[in-house]
Amino acid sequence: MANIKSAIKRIKVTEKRRLENQSRTSRVRTFVKKVEDAIKSGDATAADTAFQALQPEIQRSQSKGTFHKNAVARTLSRLSGKIVALKGKAA
Repeated sequence: MANIKSAIKRIKVTEKRRLENQSRTSRVRTFVKKVEDAIKSGDATAADTAFQALQPEIQRSQSKGTFHKNAVARTLSRLSGKIVALKGKAA
C-alpha cells in the first residue's frame, strides 16, 4: 500500500477509471453480440435496428477513451458490411 498522499489518490482514481472502463466495455460487447446474433439469424431489419443502437454506445466509449478510434471504425465498418451483404442476399 502506498504511503504518499498523491500515490494513494492515484490508486483511487485508477480503480474508479478501471471500473468505468470495464462497465463501458461490457456494455459495448453486449451491443455487438446483439448485432452479430441478428446477422446470424438472417434478420436484416433486426440487425439494422441493433446496429443503430450500437453506434452511439461505441462512439461514446471511444470519446471517453475506452476504445481506440480506429478499433471503433473497424468494428462498425465490418458489421455494416455484413448487414449490407445480408440485405443483398434478401433482395
